Amino acid sequence: MGKITYREALNQAMCEEMERDERVFLMGEEVAEYNGAYKVSQGMLERFGSRRVIDTPITELGFTGLGVGAAMAGLRPVIEFMTWNFAILALDQIVNAAAKMRYMSAGQYSVPVVFRGAGGSAARVGAQHSQSLENWLANVPGLKVVMPSNPADAKGLLKSAIRDEDPVIFIENEINYGDVGVVPDGEVLIPLGKAAIKRQGSDITIVAHSRMTGFALQAAEELAALGIDAEVIDPRTIKPLDEATILTSVAKTNRALVVEEGWRFAGIGAEISARIMECGFDDLDAPVARVTGKDVPMSYAANLEALTLPSVADIVEAARAVTNRT
Repeated sequence: MGKITYREALNQAMCEEMERDERVFLMGEEVAEYNGAYKVSQGMLERFGSRRVIDTPITELGFTGLGVGAAMAGLRPVIEFMTWNFAILALDQIVNAAAKMRYMSAGQYSVPVVFRGAGGSAARVGAQHSQSLENWLANVPGLKVVMPSNPADAKGLLKSAIRDEDPVIFIENEINYGDVGVVPDGEVLIPLGKAAIKRQGSDITIVAHSRMTGFALQAAEELAALGIDAEVIDPRTIKPLDEATILTSVAKTNRALVVEEGWRFAGIGAEISARIMECGFDDLDAPVARVTGKDVPMSYAANLEALTLPSVADIVEAARAVTNRT
């Protein structure tokens, strides 16, 4: 067991898979000479050469399409977006090509490609660089959406994503890159579609993904001091969603709170809330509550950014309301 950063865990995952399978390669803006915008691909050019670690022009639509074609031809590309905000330019290739190719070819083609990069807000990078777009992507049949919250999950899920036969959306929160955590030695594989119980509890289930998992765990400790025992579930994979783990937890606690950084309207939290109420209604002693980002573009000003994003205090307040401990 060793402690490494989130970015180092991602690097290890890609390097191990490139060593294991010569079909795997990395492509994107600044991934080679510059070692990646967030240094996730540090040292990979020297290790694997320019045929497998490929710098591209600033043309998301172009290199995404190239990756889709390479996957159809039998390779296993990892396509890095400097930020998922820029991937909006490549949505045609992701949504209309990668996601639909297996269906439209009647199974003649698979598209084993991973689209990965930074998502969510960072720190004062403004409205066009601070968006959580996972709800857009999870809405598309044919795409799997993965959002790890810690180094061990980042490594295990990325390795599984690279080995998957279908296109995987892999969203890394920019704030998490420097987080340090324990990652087991040797092969680390976490199956897609399997949630993790990050904290056991009996009074309320808090479901939170990506950066918000850490917020939920902090809130759970504050709630414990108030006599509220919160269970924290990290879906890890947004699609396919591990509904069973969430519903089992709700059956135990009888209350649920869903937390996400993204916008409230038509968000991931809305989908999870709907599933809990559709399939676990008889277990609920209170309506499912949600804590989300505000439905506004992100401000550049630090004080307004903080008001736009969910906070630990917001989670504590919502959990107290759901458990009638206000």
